[in-house]
Amino acid sequence: MASATRSLTGGCQCGAVRYEWLQRPDFSSVCYCRMCQKASGQPFMGLTGGKCEHLRWIRGAPSMFKSSNVAERGFCRECGTPLTYAFAGTGNVSVTINSLDDPEAMPPTLQFGIEGKVSWMHRLHELPTETADEWLKKNGVVVQSNQHPDKTGA
Repeated sequence: MASATRSLTGGCQCGAVRYEWLQRPDFSSVCYCRMCQKASGQPFMGLTGGKCEHLRWIRGAPSMFKSSNVAERGFCRECGTPLTYAFAGTGNVSVTINSLDDPEAMPPTLQFGIEGKVSWMHRLHELPTETADEWLKKNGVVVQSNQHPDKTGA
């Protein structure tokens, strides 16, 4: 887990948008609601958040989509990475956990929207596993990543 004194940084896949938490986020959760599923393209969205004034944009800023009458979501307009979720009027903002340079620093402690949880989620641990490196080697694929590196500061 990240040190309480060390700031948490993160950003989008291409590096056009970067942020820093000036104070450690107050909460972390996963949400299975249909809106989070659609926004992430995944079975759930992991979010960690706190007060808006504790989040500072250090490169670029997210584009915003008002996903409902009470919420808006931020994303990188260059690469499409989902970055934020904010519920109107709360003074809080959440970032996607895996947009953090160190997503292990903020593990979820709560699950929301469980009524939307897809039926096969509880069986994932039963599926065969393989590392990405194993798959790439087996298939003769060489990857040249254009992704912004983690843990490089800004």
